[in-house]
Amino acid sequence: MRSRLNRRSFLGSTAASAFAFTVLPRRVWGANERLAVAAIGAAGKGRSDISGVAAEGCDIVALCDVDWSYAAQTFETYPNARRYRDYRALFDQQKDFDAVIVSTPDHHHAPASLMAMKLGKHVYCQKPLTHSVWEARWMSETARQQGVATQMGNQAHA
Repeated sequence: MRSRLNRRSFLGSTAASAFAFTVLPRRVWGANERLAVAAIGAAGKGRSDISGVAAEGCDIVALCDVDWSYAAQTFETYPNARRYRDYRALFDQQKDFDAVIVSTPDHHHAPASLMAMKLGKHVYCQKPLTHSVWEARWMSETARQQGVATQMGNQAHA
């Protein structure tokens, strides 16, 4: 059987891809377009997730962690971010953010993410996203209904 891919089509698609990734500029956020991010779980893996988002030009506006001594380094790095011990209080008291990073212990990933999505917030959640297929379907349906973007992080890959 003869392959449909020939040298000419391969080189053409490769050149188009190279152009898209090297010549076209990356999205640059303007002063009025910066993404405001809240983080649940501000120490450990959460610290690196937060610093990665901040390095991309997002504003860290809220930090939540039950252990403030463990999260102290992150709190010092982002002194203007409001601090919370309970993510339910964060969701009740603060509305000025667009997205949430969830880097909590595993059993809080789905509940915190679902609460955020129901408020219309975009979610980046560490693995494991859920503990059951039912939770995964619930999260998928909630994201679709709310029109929010969700993503699961897997250490260096997302």
